[in-house]
Amino acid sequence: MRIVQPTNGKLELQNDGVLEIFFIGTGSAFAQEHFHTNFLIIKGNEHILVDFGSTGPMAFPATTGRPLTDIETLFITHSHFDHVGGVEHLALLNRYVGMTALGRPKMKMIINEQYQRILWEMTLRGGMEWNEVNREGERLSFIDFFDIIRPTLKVSTPREIWEIQYGTIKLEIFRTNHLPAQPFPWQQSFVTYGVFIDDRIFISGDTVFDEELIQMYHHRSEYMFHDCSFAPNPVHASLPELRTLPENIKQKIFLVHYPDGADMHDFTGFAGLTQQGYRYIFDE
Repeated sequence: MRIVQPTNGKLELQNDGVLEIFFIGTGSAFAQEHFHTNFLIIKGNEHILVDFGSTGPMAFPATTGRPLTDIETLFITHSHFDHVGGVEHLALLNRYVGMTALGRPKMKMIINEQYQRILWEMTLRGGMEWNEVNREGERLSFIDFFDIIRPTLKVSTPREIWEIQYGTIKLEIFRTNHLPAQPFPWQQSFVTYGVFIDDRIFISGDTVFDEELIQMYHHRSEYMFHDCSFAPNPVHASLPELRTLPENIKQKIFLVHYPDGADMHDFTGFAGLTQQGYRYIFDE
């Protein structure tokens, strides 16, 4: 793996077919030193932007050197503001600038039916439905903003896992146990996801310390990017908990979604802190 900054301050959204992950932010919800943890998966002619929080409209152009209208495909892990807070901005911009002025197509979104209902009805509908009526004379709906790409349910036990092959990018989308703060089995928790990319790279998404999940994926993972709070936290894995993992697992873990004050902590034994604005290139 190579970790490099984009050349000339501009990120290419296509490459020669190698898997690449670019973090437009690495911070937690209330971090001030870094943008929210949202990232791009790039491979060949395709890219997928995973999450677009409330810092996204600033973070994307600041770190990629590109306008927001260059974003083509989205996948959202869950509905907290640091993961979905910029989606309304992005969707309206694409409809009224990208599609109208620039001739861009609708954005694509990888989403299952259950989470589409949650995302639209509980988060996006209030600000997006009443802007105009569509060609059928009806208020705007989710499909007026996005072309939907459906993943397929792979298994439902012992943990719900969805999968999709998007061009050359393979995603395995797994449920995490993030909400509520009280201990619940994942089946009763709010819908939250992490991703396993190309059978190689694990990204936990937001999750409590979940040894079962780590055991499911560490043998298959070349590297793991894991949610990390620096102090005990009821809805995020903490650094003290992650330190209890075996050395061979910690050595492949990059910590991400972290709060301010990282320089006050010791990360010995881990692969390191994930760096905002850098390309993680996984050469064959």
